[in-house]
Amino acid sequence: MPATLNSVAAAAGVSTSTASRALSGHPAVLPSTRARVEAAAAALQYQPNRTASALRTRRTGLLGLVVNSLRTATFHTIAETLQSWAAGHDYQVLVCTTGGDPAREAAFLQMARQHHFDGVVIAGSGANTDLVNVLLQEGRAVVTMNREVPGSLAPSVMSAYETAARMATEHLLQLGHTRIAAIEGPPEVTSGRLHHAGFLAAMAAAGVPVHDELVCRGPFTPDFGRWAATQLLGLTEPPTALLVTNHEASFGALPVVGDSHLRVPGQLSVICTEDEPFYQWWSPPVTTVDNRAELLATSAAGLLLSQLTAGSPAQPAPRVEVVPPVLVARGTTAPPA
Repeated sequence: MPATLNSVAAAAGVSTSTASRALSGHPAVLPSTRARVEAAAAALQYQPNRTASALRTRRTGLLGLVVNSLRTATFHTIAETLQSWAAGHDYQVLVCTTGGDPAREAAFLQMARQHHFDGVVIAGSGANTDLVNVLLQEGRAVVTMNREVPGSLAPSVMSAYETAARMATEHLLQLGHTRIAAIEGPPEVTSGRLHHAGFLAAMAAAGVPVHDELVCRGPFTPDFGRWAATQLLGLTEPPTALLVTNHEASFGALPVVGDSHLRVPGQLSVICTEDEPFYQWWSPPVTTVDNRAELLATSAAGLLLSQLTAGSPAQPAPRVEVVPPVLVARGTTAPPA
């Protein structure tokens, strides 16, 4: 039969209330008494009832993380960084991957409510504003990431998508490219919309026209990347440079480039946004504009911690932190031949 708090107290020769305070780290308990209670708990293999503790303290020690997938370096790094941070603050993180489905995301957020999670980080669909705000109103810590959640009262951490695309385009323009193709995300998604805006702004500032046949906007899939790269490289007048801001599409686009007759960067320069480890292993290594996923995650952790420790209600104008990207010049960009 599992050990109870009563049996631990009896073994340690203290009252049940003293045993409870000792195991919870209450400062009023003498160190010698705490050591005796902890030794008794270890000997009896006592496991505290977290549910009962949560009812008393209104703290479960549980955090939720919603991500669309764990297939990209950004989401993977966010998950690992938050897990590491949480372990250092006595929290456990439950990760939910949704494939970007708002319904699956909503089901997880409802579960987080029912089980009284202390906080949730949502790097997800950009939907479920009502649930985000309900969690905040119930006293949970909430941070949104990567996509705008219209009407949300939660603080958020965002990549500087527009800056990243503009920086990548300017890099190509400075090298002398003018016939630049772009493989982008869908326009209805935050990153797709802002990446496109940054691309257009850089081209306009340089006085370089944007040709419709050189811009492909579509879903976050390798299949779309394969299709888009095949279309662009098959044009009668192909581009001299390729910008891929649709990260998942790069997994399909880069193999098409590699299998083509074009020399990189001699005949085609390539630059991607949102760094990925395999970009460094590609031949030649891929030039990128790094979104700094680890900094995104640590910024989110800081916003989460401020809510967990302060317990302050959501503000009418939620705080937004934007993480600036950095250009990582490697071997796939050079002046046009």
